[in-house]
Amino acid sequence: MKKILTIFLLAMCCGSFAQDAARFKEKYERQVRSVGAGGVGVEYILDKWAEAFPDDTDMLEGRYNYFFAKSRSEEVQQVDAARYLGNKPVLSLKDTLGRPVNYFTVPVFNDSLFRISQKCIDRAIELAPDMLIYRFDKISALAAYEKDSPDMAATAMLDLIDYDTKSHPHWLFEGQEVSRADFEAAVQEYCYLFYKTGSANSYESFRILSERMLKVNPRSTLFLNNLGAYWQVVRRDDKKAAKYYRKVLKLNPGDETATANMALIDKNKQKKK
Repeated sequence: MKKILTIFLLAMCCGSFAQDAARFKEKYERQVRSVGAGGVGVEYILDKWAEAFPDDTDMLEGRYNYFFAKSRSEEVQQVDAARYLGNKPVLSLKDTLGRPVNYFTVPVFNDSLFRISQKCIDRAIELAPDMLIYRFDKISALAAYEKDSPDMAATAMLDLIDYDTKSHPHWLFEGQEVSRADFEAAVQEYCYLFYKTGSANSYESFRILSERMLKVNPRSTLFLNNLGAYWQVVRRDDKKAAKYYRKVLKLNPGDETATANMALIDKNKQKKK
């Protein structure tokens, strides 16, 4: 009887702790909806939450969001380019020789606050390694921080792919198990981000990630199309690009991306003739 009572009391305590943690989360989310991730009062709630539940991964993600938001600001900078980070200029003037002088809205970061945000999300990943959202939080933050040279973000993506290949985790995203197709689609979103950034470094990250995913799944039309785009758009090598598009069309004759790009390549051939 005493043993049964002890088990019952332990279960009651665990249930109470879970309810307390849920109340902190509810209060935090309500405050964020009102003032934003880095707004007034958010840090106070997170500090109290951390005191009560220092290893609560929801709390750690909240602290990541808070310090990342506080670390980031924006300023208008002159950049010698027609586009920067995939965006058009917010202001375009002419110099004395009539050449364009373009200004872009650029994210800038407080390094010390950014490092705190990374420590928080790293701890969440350590505690819940198969929770995909925490890994994406980290990679997205690194990509924003590095701007047109996403070396750390690309490395983190490669580490994620290696972990997926070697450990075969049951990825979870917002409480739902992630399918193989969904995982590939998520990686493709980051490939697209690097491609859209449009710098020499980001294009190389786009290529490297696409090649790495093809080692995992050589029949993936997503990443075959990526490499076709890399050789066609970045390297201006239609011959190599066509090699990848033909592989796509062999796997899926109705693929619209490969079909359209092969038509462009054939059109270029006719022009040269």
